[in-house]
Amino acid sequence: MVIGLWMASGYLVGDSQGSMAEGSADEPPSVEPMTVEVRTQTAQRVSRRLEAQGEALANRRVTLRGETSGRVVEIKVERGATVEAGQPLVELAMNDRRARLERARALVAQREADYKAAEQLGRSGFQSESERRQAFAALQSARAELESIQEDIANTTIRAPFAGVVEDRMVELGDYITAGDGVAMLVDKDPLRVRVDIAQQQIRKLERGAEARIELATGDSLTGRVTYISPRASEGTHTFPVDITAANPDGLPAGVSATVTLPLESEQAHFISPALLALDTDGTLGAKTVTDDGRVRFNPVAIVRTERDGVWVTGLPAQARIITRGQGFVRDGEPVRTVTAAESELDLDPAAGERPAITGEG
Repeated sequence: MVIGLWMASGYLVGDSQGSMAEGSADEPPSVEPMTVEVRTQTAQRVSRRLEAQGEALANRRVTLRGETSGRVVEIKVERGATVEAGQPLVELAMNDRRARLERARALVAQREADYKAAEQLGRSGFQSESERRQAFAALQSARAELESIQEDIANTTIRAPFAGVVEDRMVELGDYITAGDGVAMLVDKDPLRVRVDIAQQQIRKLERGAEARIELATGDSLTGRVTYISPRASEGTHTFPVDITAANPDGLPAGVSATVTLPLESEQAHFISPALLALDTDGTLGAKTVTDDGRVRFNPVAIVRTERDGVWVTGLPAQARIITRGQGFVRDGEPVRTVTAAESELDLDPAAGERPAITGEG
């Protein structure tokens, strides 16, 4: 009976060990957490930017017209010349204007003498108040005639009303012009005005006076400010015309294409390499960080600004441990070991041959 009990107990022990062995064979071997490189950084305040295409326009473009008639006797500037405000451009013949001026001056002198005599006679009682008034009216008429001929003479010299560039000249020496005929086209390029069209979804984010960066197709750069925002959208396009005005002391050309960058609202964002961005299985753009308990977190992000060597993104924690190497081999929620760039001198993808890179988060 003792032997039977012993055999039974041995059988039971053996069975128990066999079962444990079988159970151990079914358990997967333990896997060491992946090692990833991280960089700890703090979010910074950065402005969103709106980029728009437009055209650089002259501040003013005016056709100068004659205000009197006459023959062109002198042309003082050529096409393309830079002129100052008040500078003579074209001279017209005086003809009989000098003689008319002398007659007008003489008539004024005569009317002044007549009026003085009428006043003296009126005070002595030898002339009526009505006659004195007639003398005064004649004096005023003579003075008006003098002013008219003086203005007509001044108009024989056609001057630049503002500083600018003579874009075109419509008369030649010997031409006869009348009042209203075009003489020259004058362009004012300082300041330079850039017109862009802003989408209706963005227009409320702009303010007059906001600073803007202008890149001309010529390769030149300017800094300007928003000076005009249309109160209504254009029909058909539903975009709003917006003007940016910039000082142009170097006389950069008008009529060229321009790219305008406008700052919008500012917010906290991280600056990272585009190589750190990934898509999850739903196509959501994000970046991977490591939590305080050592697990991977996939953070959906939004790009707020793009620069030549990186992008500014929102969606990451204010203080983030961003995975900079090894992010392609770990999944959301997976425990990992971390090293900093200074500590990392080894290949952080030792299992690359056994474990394929992860392109999406499951």
